[in-house]
Amino acid sequence: MDAKPQQNPEPPPSPLPHRGATAVPPPPAPMRTTLRRAAFGAVAGAVLVAGAVIAVPDGSEESAPPVAGPVARAEAAAAAGSPASLSDLTALIGDRQKWVETHPADAPSWAVLGTAYVEWGRRSADGAYYTRAEQALQRSLAAQPGERGNAAAWVGLGALANARNDFLAGKKWGETVRAREPRNWTAYPVLIDAYNGLGEYAAAGRATEKFATLRKGAPALARTSEMYRNQGWREDALATAQEAADRATTPAEKAAALHRLGTLAGERGEPAEALAQYDAALRTDRGHLVSLAGRARALAALRRTDEALAAYRTVAAKLPRPAYLLELGELYESLGLDGDARTQYEALRSLLARAKADGVDASLTEARFEADHGDPEAAVDLMRTAWESKRRSSAVADALAWSLHRAGRSEEGMQYAERAVETGVRDASYAYHLGMIESSLGQDGPARGHLEEALRTDPGFSPLAAPQAREALDSLGEPASGGPAEMQPPEPAPEPPAPEPSPAGPTREPQREPKAEPSPEPKRSRPAAPSPRAPEPSAAAAP
Repeated sequence: MDAKPQQNPEPPPSPLPHRGATAVPPPPAPMRTTLRRAAFGAVAGAVLVAGAVIAVPDGSEESAPPVAGPVARAEAAAAAGSPASLSDLTALIGDRQKWVETHPADAPSWAVLGTAYVEWGRRSADGAYYTRAEQALQRSLAAQPGERGNAAAWVGLGALANARNDFLAGKKWGETVRAREPRNWTAYPVLIDAYNGLGEYAAAGRATEKFATLRKGAPALARTSEMYRNQGWREDALATAQEAADRATTPAEKAAALHRLGTLAGERGEPAEALAQYDAALRTDRGHLVSLAGRARALAALRRTDEALAAYRTVAAKLPRPAYLLELGELYESLGLDGDARTQYEALRSLLARAKADGVDASLTEARFEADHGDPEAAVDLMRTAWESKRRSSAVADALAWSLHRAGRSEEGMQYAERAVETGVRDASYAYHLGMIESSLGQDGPARGHLEEALRTDPGFSPLAAPQAREALDSLGEPASGGPAEMQPPEPAPEPPAPEPSPAGPTREPQREPKAEPSPEPKRSRPAAPSPRAPEPSAAAAP
């Protein structure tokens, strides 16, 4: 994989079998060494926070930490709760591997190594590293149980569970650490990711606020911006993300902040601004491949399709995440390149199978693919399982709604589509899906409104779906003049025909005839007429 370093770090041999992120830590193994505190073992392990490996080792007589260099930079990033660059992360992995080979009972170093594997797997889209991470974290807990102060390994298991999209397990590990150490700030990023993955946005907001009180600077601002975005407060999300970018102190931290600004711009329907932010992120950190994926998406929205295809191909080779392959396949399909699209979809199926073998739950992307390009009933089963396992985020609600619609059960899908839109996340695809479902049920007025909202929010939200939204809107036509029929006043009663005038001229009957019909005057004077009901309080009398 191109995203890996030239020499991939290999984990030391571990006797522990693969047990899954939800496995209960094994009973503690007896300490077989009386080593003094060594260079990387003075701190209680490590944890991933916003893509960072959290560990601040102390020095010792045995091995003094380097004054400068990639390992020191990774440690500095960890101390700040910031992401480390891929090269620095690789150096840290290699350093800890060598250390634990000769110090197998050093629990904190095993925790650092395990959480570093989690981060490398996430940044390279290589789920095989998650198995290595679990083995290292279990080795850490075997040397020192969490109950005896090894909270870092628990936090590492929480980060591992979130990376595998096992948010219930991530929540369990995060809440376990928080209950024992409420001021341990490393637990809160794990909790935030888990709560967001489960759709528990209020809990995620509280965890974000607590994290911001314990940790200042760009990492806390980044999390706060994410919270505002999930609540639909776009202006606040943008302002906070910009402040995070301004206060970033390392290239990796700066690139992450610029990527966030690009994502927010893309969701606002401003692909040119998004492209500028992604380009700035890549100039800051050439290895920030998620920004290359964002760049491809922005180029597709700008209809610079040749450039978009080139960027997507590079991303698919270096960072093969299922979502990116799905986007590339749909871009091919939108251009009429059906053969290339099928090739990407076949590669996507292989990638999904590999993710499952690595213990990664990629059902959300799989359901989106099956709903539009495969078996909608299979998509329903996937998202129904996710929903029943308490994964009730806006993304899962939207995918379940669309899968039900594509399977011919639009009425059932309506409630989930409405829930996705009502969460606060302003995603154009959510509004599009709700509008299409409403249209299929004959609710033309609401359908028109939601389709217009989708295109107003982001006119290029999908190379396939955005044109379909325009076609559906055109087929609905313009709304009836004066608004919906049910909102119109009743038709007035027809007036009786006037009598034919006599040759002698008008008589008094026609003059009295208007008095027999209701006139506007009695209507205007009706509120002043006596009534047995109590009068309404006036504005002046209101408290």
